[in-house]
Amino acid sequence: MLPGWSPWVVMWVLATIIFVACKWLTWRATPAPGTSRWRHVAYLFAWPGLDAKAFLDPRPLPSDRRPSRGEWAFAAGKFTLGVALIWGAVPHVPPEFRLIRGWIGMSGLIFLLHFGTFHLLSCAWRSVGVDAKPLMNWPILAVSVSEFWGKRWNTAFRDLTHRFLFRPLAKWLGPRGGVAAGFLFSGLVHDLVISVPAGGGYGRPTLYFVVQGLGLLAERSKAGKRFGLGAGWRGRVFTAVVVVGPAFGLFHPPFVLEVILPFLAAIGAD
Repeated sequence: MLPGWSPWVVMWVLATIIFVACKWLTWRATPAPGTSRWRHVAYLFAWPGLDAKAFLDPRPLPSDRRPSRGEWAFAAGKFTLGVALIWGAVPHVPPEFRLIRGWIGMSGLIFLLHFGTFHLLSCAWRSVGVDAKPLMNWPILAVSVSEFWGKRWNTAFRDLTHRFLFRPLAKWLGPRGGVAAGFLFSGLVHDLVISVPAGGGYGRPTLYFVVQGLGLLAERSKAGKRFGLGAGWRGRVFTAVVVVGPAFGLFHPPFVLEVILPFLAAIGAD
């Protein structure tokens, strides 16, 4: 950790550096002849997604894929819930329950940014004809681990790893090796952004994503298919156990106490 820097500042700096590098990589690797300069600038600076091919496509988005009033309202509602959790709920949690305060605040940040702000940006871009699909696609409805990570949770990161890790490595290591590499990469990135600023909990985020990879392979195995781990109510239960169960290791106490709580105090949510 850099001397004199608050842990939450280190977190945001690391996250920004990684995001900028990923954004530049997807942009440089995506030829877009005929696309106006303003859309290139918008992709680089005004959209958190990493699907450059879709965003830079100069063809206008069909009207049936543009946001309805209901979708606008839904996105605004999630943004409002995030605000309510951060500045409404957190201050009312007794100070001695620090982990609870941190988890409520962290949930609020996820709703404010990932579910709220990013969805509002998606609505704004799609309303003017740009293909910027929402990054969160009802993750609560996932009936399998593969569906959760592949189609519903933070599709920006999925687009990146699938294009630049899974597809190239699968040719050499096979599909299972590609999956393992993708989840290992995710774990290392999260360890860098979560554990390094916190100064503790090293390896827990990586272990969390190793568990995700094992869960995905288990549901695709012969035994997993026989027990129905990738569909129906069994799939939902299995997905919840794999994804939610070990989340305490992903967002471990050192991160919540040393990074999230000071950040919440810095933005007036104390």
